[in-house]
Amino acid sequence: MTKTLEIQNLSIGYPGKKGKPLQVALNLNFSLKKGEFVAIVGANGIGKSTLLRTLAGVQEKLSGEVLIDGQRMESIPTQQLAASLSIVLTEPLATKNLTVSELIALGRQPYTNWLGSLTENDKKAIHNAIRTIGLESLEQRKCYELSDGQLQKVLIARALAQDTPIMMLDEPTTHLDLYHKIQVLKTMKQIAREFDKTVIYTTHEIDLAIQLCDKMLILDSSAYFFGPPCEHIENKNFQNLFPSDLIHFDPGTGTFKIKN
Repeated sequence: MTKTLEIQNLSIGYPGKKGKPLQVALNLNFSLKKGEFVAIVGANGIGKSTLLRTLAGVQEKLSGEVLIDGQRMESIPTQQLAASLSIVLTEPLATKNLTVSELIALGRQPYTNWLGSLTENDKKAIHNAIRTIGLESLEQRKCYELSDGQLQKVLIARALAQDTPIMMLDEPTTHLDLYHKIQVLKTMKQIAREFDKTVIYTTHEIDLAIQLCDKMLILDSSAYFFGPPCEHIENKNFQNLFPSDLIHFDPGTGTFKIKN
């Protein structure tokens, strides 16, 4: 499989006072391929969202390289970058007065003319996204009428309508119950497989990621680990992810257990 996203010696963080940056994670090296479904996991505040935003070019890196199909992200024109990757962040929408269909249609902006006119190809991509995510009954509803979970699905559909080789999602199942979490994650995995896309997302639901993902990036306070879930279990990479006073990882079941 071809590498679509390659990370070389990437350090992430924020500009600090007196020119000294606040470092979140250092010297990350990994690559993602077409058709892969990948999760970024770790404790709260470890840098999952910061990493995703950096990979998408929303936030500046401290050092290193992010390559898309072998091309440095900085050298890719904005329009081309918008056709290369889509991202769903946790920030609230600027307006919720659009209908579901209208919001999903915004995913076609990288391809429409200056008037924003939708071609038949654009309309087909929008329809396919609505159908794939299962939003047919909601497409004429206003976004302010939706629950948080429904709106999250609409944002995923907008990213799908953008039809990019790479999809990035920050905590896409936060507002969903267990059934709908699994439904959305399985849909995302299906998208990776059927459309040959690279789908990467951040999550706190490590147990679900272990069961569904092809690969996982584990961010720890002093290290990172990248590879298939079975490899992480074998190498005991989940054991020290959280303090051991309340929970521990059971390698036999691949789940975290509460300590009695």
